[in-house]
Amino acid sequence: MLIAQVTDIHLGFQPDDPAEMNRKRFDEVVETLLALTPQPDLLLATGDLTENGSIASYQTLKMITDRLPFPVYLALGNHDLRDNFCSVFPEVPVCSTGHVQYAFVHGPMRFVVLDTLEEGHHGGTLTAEQAAWLDETLMEDSRPTVLVLHHPPIETGNGWMTEDLDAPWVQRLAAVVRRHPQVIRMITGHLHRAIVTGWHGTTLAVCPSAAPQVAIDFREIDGDNPDGRDMIVAELPGYALHYWTGRDLITHFCAGGEHPVLARYNARMQPTVQHILAERTGQH
Repeated sequence: MLIAQVTDIHLGFQPDDPAEMNRKRFDEVVETLLALTPQPDLLLATGDLTENGSIASYQTLKMITDRLPFPVYLALGNHDLRDNFCSVFPEVPVCSTGHVQYAFVHGPMRFVVLDTLEEGHHGGTLTAEQAAWLDETLMEDSRPTVLVLHHPPIETGNGWMTEDLDAPWVQRLAAVVRRHPQVIRMITGHLHRAIVTGWHGTTLAVCPSAAPQVAIDFREIDGDNPDGRDMIVAELPGYALHYWTGRDLITHFCAGGEHPVLARYNARMQPTVQHILAERTGQH
């Protein structure tokens, strides 16, 4: 099974510009996904779907994702607005706590989508009621499970884009994840970088953003001293492909758009491919 992921699209950053950069970057990711063979089985969009939660931006998102021949599952990030999102995507489930979080099964795997949005705040949240919902939801099914959320509960070392590991929401989430070994992966966004780490018995993968990336800088940052460091960089629009082998979930971080091709599988490359395949099957 092939699971595509896109995150931090930030549609509407230039709301009056028909050639908006973030729309162009997202379109490049979508076109790349449409050109894949085989096609993804589904797409997970992990929050900051829009820049400011406008209904017009959600309508643009719906228009674009409706083109895709595979199902799309949406999560909310700190730039989203819950009511506006729900008005454009009324089919997306809302749980008993009023949050946009839900579980679904696709093929051999189960996915649980969390809503870590606290409107008006940059960082994540998970209330005690949400944590209880997650615990109960995970107890219902022991098949391999992926948690899908916007905010990664990790300390990155990257100055201004990191999380407090002692934050109550982080502790609540960790306590639930530790109790459920079927959680084989947590996939997130928010950080605008490709990052992988272990987390309380599972693996956490952060997808690079479709919008521009955050610059890496491991120096301390001082809120009273703007030191001229790079903050946002125009790297290629990112996405991820998570490949389920039947035993393991393998994550590939990718870039949308067209890239120069340096080699193709032709007669010149055939001996190299044959040698690699023979080694793999023990026939050399």
